[in-house]
Amino acid sequence: MLNFEKAGDFSDVILEKAGYVARITLNDPETMNTGVKDFWKALGAVEEMDDVKVLIIKGAGRALSAGAPLHEVGFVYGWKEPKPGEKAPRTPIRHRLKFDRKLFYECAMKLLFFPKITIVQAHGYLLGAAMDMYMLCDFIIGTEDCRFGEVEVRLGMPMLTITPIMILRCGLTNALDLCLTGRMIDGKEAARIGLINRAVPADKLEEEVNRYAEGFARFPFDGIAMGKASKQVVYDMMGITSGLTHHFMMHTMGTNIHFEPDEFNFFKARRDMGVREAIHARNKFYELLDK
Repeated sequence: MLNFEKAGDFSDVILEKAGYVARITLNDPETMNTGVKDFWKALGAVEEMDDVKVLIIKGAGRALSAGAPLHEVGFVYGWKEPKPGEKAPRTPIRHRLKFDRKLFYECAMKLLFFPKITIVQAHGYLLGAAMDMYMLCDFIIGTEDCRFGEVEVRLGMPMLTITPIMILRCGLTNALDLCLTGRMIDGKEAARIGLINRAVPADKLEEEVNRYAEGFARFPFDGIAMGKASKQVVYDMMGITSGLTHHFMMHTMGTNIHFEPDEFNFFKARRDMGVREAIHARNKFYELLDK
């Protein structure tokens, strides 16, 4: 049995350790863990723990993560919210590239080749940018009723979120489905198509995750290190790493999107009605794709 104890101090994540296993809990439940800032600091702390073999990533509250913080989208580049009738000021592309390279390439590479075995514990929701990020981990266990989806393509960027790792996980047909429709699927379907490794009843999630963590922790330290090195070589050969280069650059290109009058503009809706109502309006606009 794993008995976790606190292993560090962070503002919006909880870092714990039990024997050879570390656990990071995203701890911003009011936003369904979309606005967590200290995850990468905690990840760096675990990376330096030479006595840790396995890392579990989970979320507090109703979900692991509901995706990107939509109240911040655009503003992280330095955008200013225009008033009705005003033209939005352009943000220098160098600022957008710098932010996207850091998050969608450098941080993604850090998680993809993290030196510990990584297990994702998914409940409630795992959506959008958060799903893209945690797909880079080694092993994903979700509840049968957890909702997975590329919902952020409904900001107006169908297929922009498709990546080699997604195609390799669930196949081209399923990846195109998710990245064109933006629909959500449950854990059972996610496991069936190979997006995640296991789907379990909600009341068994923690037990199953801990069981696998204890099992993986029986591998030798050097064996895990060699396996991780081998994984990096294979991923390089298969183009997964170059896919991350493409991903961050395409995201920056997506920030130049232009909307015609009859197309749904989330950013305008967010300005006029607030984030929550803008999300509802977006979902209503694309409801034909939920069937």
